[in-house]
Amino acid sequence: MTLLGLPLLGPRRGGFFASGRGRRRRWFDGVDKLLWWIPLGMIFVAGILIASTQRQAGYADWYQHWITAAVGMAIALLLARVPVESITRWPWVIYGAMVASLIAVRVVGVSALGAQSWINIAGFHVQPSEFAKVGAILLLARVLGRHPVERPVDLLRPVAIIGLPWLLVLIQPDLGSSLVFGAVLLVMMFWSGMPGAWVLLFISPVISAIVAGVFPWLLLGWIPAMAYLAWKSLPWKRLAPLAVVAVEAVFSLATPLLWNNFLQPHQRDRLTLFLDPNKDPLGGGYHLLQSTVGIGSGGWFGTGLMQGHLTLLRFIPEQHTDFIFSALGEETGFIGSALVVVGFVVWIWRLLQIAGKARSDVESLVVVGIGAMVMFQVVVNINMTIGLGPITGIPLPWLSYGRSAMLVNFIALGLCASVARRGSTGTGRW
Repeated sequence: MTLLGLPLLGPRRGGFFASGRGRRRRWFDGVDKLLWWIPLGMIFVAGILIASTQRQAGYADWYQHWITAAVGMAIALLLARVPVESITRWPWVIYGAMVASLIAVRVVGVSALGAQSWINIAGFHVQPSEFAKVGAILLLARVLGRHPVERPVDLLRPVAIIGLPWLLVLIQPDLGSSLVFGAVLLVMMFWSGMPGAWVLLFISPVISAIVAGVFPWLLLGWIPAMAYLAWKSLPWKRLAPLAVVAVEAVFSLATPLLWNNFLQPHQRDRLTLFLDPNKDPLGGGYHLLQSTVGIGSGGWFGTGLMQGHLTLLRFIPEQHTDFIFSALGEETGFIGSALVVVGFVVWIWRLLQIAGKARSDVESLVVVGIGAMVMFQVVVNINMTIGLGPITGIPLPWLSYGRSAMLVNFIALGLCASVARRGSTGTGRW
């Protein structure tokens, strides 16, 4: 029955008078479940784990993890409706804001845990280096989308753009975030067209520096191998091998100088004690020893949420932030930890699908850059908590407590959802 062409009886499919259940069903049908539900599930579990780490503490702010997530969710839903390319239309505005915030850290920043990385805004500590990660991804996507790395000279533009923010983050000092910048840069340049051999040549000086400090005799094979790779992959057949040998030699010889005069003592400890934490069991190695004991005590199925003994007694400092994976391992065991790792892998796989179906190179690069940012942090954080890597202060996405990191994760999620919604398939899923 109608009146003046308007439906009176229904419900009509998709109409205003459709049942609430029908509207909710259609809304959820349009949601990319892997993209959204995996992070939300991790956040739910993380809130319980953070509460577990604070059972014997004189404070209880674990619920702020969920409050921050709710705010971030609102931001992500808004960004999902905004075309990514409209955000990257003002690259120099993004660059200026990013650099200005990082300079402000040096001027009016707040120090904590050996680094001056925060700004106090209305009583909240904001970490500009976290937001700079997304800013760098948007900038690089804009640059590499228009100027892909197809010749060696094409490397200069993206490296120059990212160089200043990277340096400002490094001197805070925030070694962990600076490493994220490097990982994002390499992956995005590779996705834009840079040959894989160039990726290895790009990071080879760092490898030479590490090898020179640990196994110097390996340089006798490593440097000639890099020279051969340069001869095979670079256009300057005579100059390229000589230049590579010179750069590798400089980095190899400069390792002792940089180690003794550039890195802070706590940074040197973080980079070496994972090899033998028993050298300083009550100092720099304490975190790692307690973390591995906690994870190992979880066994296959864990002690149960809110039942971890080491977590209850607060044996692991900063467990609710960088070492939240140790609480996960103790209370959910190998099965729970493996599910989280699989969840991250599936989420990154979904991002690669979205990037492959993106309508433009810029959108594709944004999604790949976000995937590189998240996966690098996951690998480094988990490796450091189980003793396979140095302690670098990198949070575990979605699980570690931290307002700035959580908001950045949701901003990244919103950008990916925007690309997914406008993908070439035209499904409208986001």
